[in-house]
Amino acid sequence: MVCRPSFTRLLRRHPYGFTVWLAGGGVKGGTIHGATDDYGYHAVENKAEIHDLHATMLHLLGIDHKRLTHRFGGRDMRLTDVHGEVVTGILA
Repeated sequence: MVCRPSFTRLLRRHPYGFTVWLAGGGVKGGTIHGATDDYGYHAVENKAEIHDLHATMLHLLGIDHKRLTHRFGGRDMRLTDVHGEVVTGILA
């Protein structure tokens, strides 16, 4: 299960840190990965980009994010672009 706020609304107030809640599917329960400053504005510890979240979710589904491509504009594109690493610290 993935639960997260709408990033478009979130970006108006907190552009440098966001919260995502994951449960089941190979995610270690009770794990906190990363932290923000006292105002929740900037990520200050174990920063993860949205591409990292996508790479981790695809990994949990058994899909190699570096091999998953789709053709767009005559080019093979990846969901995680050229970025994205699996966040292994949250895996069970």
